[in-house]
Amino acid sequence: MKTFACTCGNRLFFDNTSCLACKRQVGWCPECAAIRALEPTGDGRLRCTGEDCGAILVACRNYAVEGVCNRMVVAGPDVAESPLCGGCRFNRTVPDTSVPGNRMKWAQLESAKRRLLYTLDDLGLPYGTAEEGFEPPLCFDFKADLVRDKGAWHRLGAVEHVYTGHASGRITINLDEADDAERERRRINMNEAHRTLIGHFRHEIAHYYWELLVRGRCEDACRACFGDHDDPPYGEALKAHYNAGPPHDWPSHYVSAYATMHPWEDFAETFAVYLDMAAVLDTVGHWGLEKTVRPLDDFDQALATYRHIGISLNEVNREMGLLDVVPEVFVAPVVDKLRFIHELIRTASRNAGGAADSREARA
Repeated sequence: MKTFACTCGNRLFFDNTSCLACKRQVGWCPECAAIRALEPTGDGRLRCTGEDCGAILVACRNYAVEGVCNRMVVAGPDVAESPLCGGCRFNRTVPDTSVPGNRMKWAQLESAKRRLLYTLDDLGLPYGTAEEGFEPPLCFDFKADLVRDKGAWHRLGAVEHVYTGHASGRITINLDEADDAERERRRINMNEAHRTLIGHFRHEIAHYYWELLVRGRCEDACRACFGDHDDPPYGEALKAHYNAGPPHDWPSHYVSAYATMHPWEDFAETFAVYLDMAAVLDTVGHWGLEKTVRPLDDFDQALATYRHIGISLNEVNREMGLLDVVPEVFVAPVVDKLRFIHELIRTASRNAGGAADSREARA
């Protein structure tokens, strides 16, 4: 992720809503594809101060009203009075903000989702709604477990659990994943190297792209790389995985223990690592820690750089008693799977017109 500059010269970050130096309001300008300082126009709208931009903007409803977003919408005759931005328009279900703590959790979910969409746009990956001709259409449900403690509901059980997952383009995230303590408890119980909000988004969007880019298009090639997704059936594989656990030699063939459960999960875990790589290399390149290299431009160099920066950051984190930044081991079978993902994304990006056109379409 890049940083940006306020008109006063202060550094701005991706999640900022104001400049800490000059107190100007800031937000994501879809015309600039950047965080910019905003100047009021006097009629409730805002002007982007980006050089050679000057776009007239209105704040996303979830920025102006809910305080969980920082994106803007280009003003125009067809723009609603309280519009949703290019990211929030995909929300199907949002948390009940009357519940204490839910607004803060929602803000964390939106922050992670914005980072996901930034990377998808940078890679030129397609996504959209049914109205835009996408099948499946993308949407998000942010839900909490339903606690039933009194009255007639009591007979139905104490809690109705919400499971984080993907189904036909709908990505569901349990609101508890935005609770650091609860998420860490689950990470330990599941013996996971990582469990983060952005990790959930990257994994679940991978299932979306299997539906969008693989199903009915290149299933045979995917099957040759990841295994037969029809045999055994997903439900049987899930039960077997949680009963017996991963095979002891999984690090020699898979990017994670969970990837061993079923070819769909192997695909999703590997796809998520590719997104990790793209995002990390974008960040370290911007900060001058490594030469800038994009995976789509040079996969082998990108992977070599990611390996190097991963080893370096892992050692730094170990000095501080923190988890490894890059826990994966890039053995030959894992590299082959990553290369399949690379070719899939490169083809999709080329067919969608590339990253620049993709970002312009989102505006």
